[in-house]
Amino acid sequence: MLLTPTRDLRGKVSGCLAAMEDVTERKSAEEALRESEKRLELAVQGADLGLWDFDLKSGKAVVNEEAARMAGYEPAEFAPSLSLFEQLCHPEDKERVLLALSAHTKGEFPVLDEEFRLRTKSGQWKWIHVRGKVVEHDEQGNAVRLAGTILDITKRKRSELALRRLATAVEQAEEAIAITDSAGTIQYVNPAFEKITGYSRDEALGQNPRILKSGEHDQEFYSNLWRTITGGKVWKGRFVNRRRDGTFYREDASISPVRDRSGAIVNFVAVKRDVTQELSLQEQLLQAQKMEAVGTLAGGIAHDFNNLLTVVMGFSELLMAAKDQDHPEYGDLRKILQAAKSGADLVQRLLMFSRALEPKRLPMNLNKQILQIEKLLRRTIPKMIDIRLDLASDLPDINADASQMEQVLLNLAVNARDAMPDGGRFTVRTDIACLDEEYSKLYVDVEPGQYVALEVSDTGHGMDRETLERVFEPFFTTKEMGRGTGLGLAMVYGIVKQHNGHVTVSSQVGKGTTFRVYLPVMPADMEPEVEDSSEMHAFGTETILLVDDEEFVRELGVRILTRQGYTVLQAVNGAEALELFKRESRQISLVILDLIMPEMGGTECLKELLKIDARVRILVASGYSADASVRRAVQMGAKGFVTKPFRVKELLRNVRRVLDEG
Repeated sequence: MLLTPTRDLRGKVSGCLAAMEDVTERKSAEEALRESEKRLELAVQGADLGLWDFDLKSGKAVVNEEAARMAGYEPAEFAPSLSLFEQLCHPEDKERVLLALSAHTKGEFPVLDEEFRLRTKSGQWKWIHVRGKVVEHDEQGNAVRLAGTILDITKRKRSELALRRLATAVEQAEEAIAITDSAGTIQYVNPAFEKITGYSRDEALGQNPRILKSGEHDQEFYSNLWRTITGGKVWKGRFVNRRRDGTFYREDASISPVRDRSGAIVNFVAVKRDVTQELSLQEQLLQAQKMEAVGTLAGGIAHDFNNLLTVVMGFSELLMAAKDQDHPEYGDLRKILQAAKSGADLVQRLLMFSRALEPKRLPMNLNKQILQIEKLLRRTIPKMIDIRLDLASDLPDINADASQMEQVLLNLAVNARDAMPDGGRFTVRTDIACLDEEYSKLYVDVEPGQYVALEVSDTGHGMDRETLERVFEPFFTTKEMGRGTGLGLAMVYGIVKQHNGHVTVSSQVGKGTTFRVYLPVMPADMEPEVEDSSEMHAFGTETILLVDDEEFVRELGVRILTRQGYTVLQAVNGAEALELFKRESRQISLVILDLIMPEMGGTECLKELLKIDARVRILVASGYSADASVRRAVQMGAKGFVTKPFRVKELLRNVRRVLDEG
């Protein structure tokens, strides 16, 4: 209300004029504005929202308390400006933000909306979200004033960074990761899942993990899994699953339930690692160790058996040499000798498996070797079996023992023949194979390089998994009693390993079997071994010291050597041999030394003999030439070795050779 006094002619107040205005609406509006400002202030405070007002002409800004504290300053000490912003803004963000500010003030963008890093008073970096717009222009239409909000988004940025890192890790992980909803429907798979299973992401989404079922697990297996994870527990185990192409693979899996804030299970996360290759290598290593142990056992048996055969064969030959062929006992002796030879052949097979026979390697073209025995194969294999040769041209040479390669081919051929009693197809292929680093990772003891590949396949009855696992074991056979010794494939295994090669077998019941043999290509600079084939006479008058713990073996050696004119001294062990050699060293021209003896073994005796006389001639006796002790003895100074069981001509030839070398 407005009151105005009125006066008379004498100037005295005679009354007043009153003007009144109804301000109820205005007062209500002012009160509403105050309430609105109060609510806005509370909202700004509750949202930790900073406010700013920026004068473009002066380059200075006014901010509220929250904005100042956001930068780490007390409101009274904070004087924001464009120059201060340029000092505090992260160097990597500064140019982008200034360009956005310029574009907005020119009207290119309706709103300024930027995120950047700001250095606080303490030196830390904070992520800031600034949003605002021009609120005032001058008479020429130029922007002169901006206002807006500022928000600390550091926590959000850290969360986003953590999520990005998690997403990157999941996307790039080697393990397959799959996420399903609570009903088991696939909602996410990572690239590793696609690589391992063969299913693309689009093919997998919306499907149930049962698309991977192989049929190797029973229903109880899956029921137990489902009970575990729906009960809120983590399930861990191993699957045998099927890829999209139908091949099986094995994987270790961990499946975990995911709960929301209320505790309800909303997802399941499966993390799975393909362990197929790892398990295959473990199985190969165990198989190799088992075969090595069996080979060691076979070699030990062969050594003892050789001593027995040495006596049987040696005395049989001596008795036969002393009788005419028409003598009544000559035929019996021949049968005894033949039986002993069969036993010796069995020992040789065991030694081939245990790799205790040193192969006599020469450069060889495998194609020529195959062609040489083709006629023998056609006589051995029935005519109802179709024999096919597919030999690669320009096949490089391998460094191999011809007789052992023949054994490999014949044994594989016999195995194929027996697998096709009703006929079929038998195929021999050769080729050049490059086994690279990736291949060598899949198989134990395979060196990368160039190989000659020999593939022998049949269309026979095939083998199941259990048979495949034991196929190279000596004496293992699926044939009925009396058909085969079970040493054929064991010999193949031993020979191939002895030649630094590699052999694999694949088979399917009812569809046949394929053996693949890989033999290293002979290096161009390798010098082939050449044998001296000249004949030597067997007679002599020298004195020989024969050292062996087996009485019958010594007796046989004495009989063989003395009949040819030699004088023989005997010792039953290494210690006795040393004493005898010390006394008679001037007349002893040669020592035949068994390597395996009680008390003092042959290797130790050899070392002591060389100490007494470095020029002593020594032949070591062993049942197998590839034994490490034989190689060590030759490296130490032995002149060679003689193989047990002793054959008369071989023993005399080796004795004469060493004596004549001087």
